[in-house]
Amino acid sequence: MRMSGRLAAAIEILSDFQNRRVPLKTAIADWARNNRYAGAKDRAWISGLCLDALRRRNSLFATMGADDVRGLALGTLRFLWRMDVEDLAEAAAEEPHGPGALTEAERKALSAAEMDRAQADHISGDYPEWLTPHIHRAFGEHAVAVMESFAERADVDLRLNTLKVAPEKSLAALKTVKGKQAPVLSTAARIAAPPPSERAPGVTIIPAFNKGWVEVQDLGSQIAAAAAGSIKGAQVMDYCAGGGGKTLALAALMENTGQLYAYDRDARRLKPVYARAKRAGVRNLQIIDPKTGAETLEGLREKLDVVFVDAPCTGAGTWRRHPDAKWRLTEQQLERRIAEQDVVLREAARFVKPGGRMVYVTCSFLMEENEDRLEAFLKDHADFSVTPALDAINASGLLTDEGRVALEPCVTPQGALRITPDKLRADGFFVATLKRNG
Repeated sequence: MRMSGRLAAAIEILSDFQNRRVPLKTAIADWARNNRYAGAKDRAWISGLCLDALRRRNSLFATMGADDVRGLALGTLRFLWRMDVEDLAEAAAEEPHGPGALTEAERKALSAAEMDRAQADHISGDYPEWLTPHIHRAFGEHAVAVMESFAERADVDLRLNTLKVAPEKSLAALKTVKGKQAPVLSTAARIAAPPPSERAPGVTIIPAFNKGWVEVQDLGSQIAAAAAGSIKGAQVMDYCAGGGGKTLALAALMENTGQLYAYDRDARRLKPVYARAKRAGVRNLQIIDPKTGAETLEGLREKLDVVFVDAPCTGAGTWRRHPDAKWRLTEQQLERRIAEQDVVLREAARFVKPGGRMVYVTCSFLMEENEDRLEAFLKDHADFSVTPALDAINASGLLTDEGRVALEPCVTPQGALRITPDKLRADGFFVATLKRNG
């Protein structure tokens, strides 16, 4: 496809996203299904443009002086991808595939040296206006700076699977995709985010991935899993296991000793775990099907050393990777997630033995999903108390000296962690560790 056709396609997809409010990947897939002539490079370019446009939607709208997706796509190419105005004008006007010649207003806006950042916080920070009080509550005077970090492109983070080979061997195998040691954990690697118009390296097709040596997993997610602490030989449950990313990280911490249980209320979410565990060399895992596992669950009441709770949440911490999610999030959805989190905490607590621990994790930075939920839980569960999350991560044996220093600014007054990309170039996560007294 020529540049003109790619630009027109991006505008069409962004318009569909705005009208239907579906996930961006759905809008892209629907477009691709009806335009099979588009090659892999075309789809990557178009997808990259759409994602970047949504990362900076508010500030681009303000810069272009209009809330329309055509201006959004044009502004992305000019101010984020640094395309020359005349080249952009030529692509837009090209017949028959271009979206049409630039208007005088568009040309004037695109001729600015930089984007207009002197705007209200929700515009400069590129987030929905209704979230302003929630974001200021979490970040105070640093709100805009932190939210700008959530509008950046994300690196590709990897976990080096010690169940298969030593980290050094896995890291050496990643040289072909420019993978390097990541900060904080000794088993974390990172591939820097590619330039805007390029695809990230195909990690899932390299031999090291197919052998189970590495897993794609954000650094924040890896840190959260490490908060399980020293669990070799323990009885552990991943209570909201989903697709199993943190389950596999827990198995590696356990070195295939003890017993690891994976459970999720939605059996469909557990399906990938079987194949992933086999590829990763996990041998101490029992997957509990919610439809048939009631007896197994009942037998585990107050028996487990650690219960890991990766609670359902708004996913606000993943906005770098899924920028469309922030524009689809509603106040009603936040309320539903809060209710679900309260239920999940109560249910998971039943399995923690006296003296055992629970790890509460969300991929959200909102205090309503984090500190508030812990406070509500502790009011009804006086036998639980919050413990320093950083100490638990240190006990995992994965935390580097530099990593401890890097995580200290993430520690909350209660001893939990609020991880944000401005501090670690990781997704946003909240990690709290609790102990059941007795």
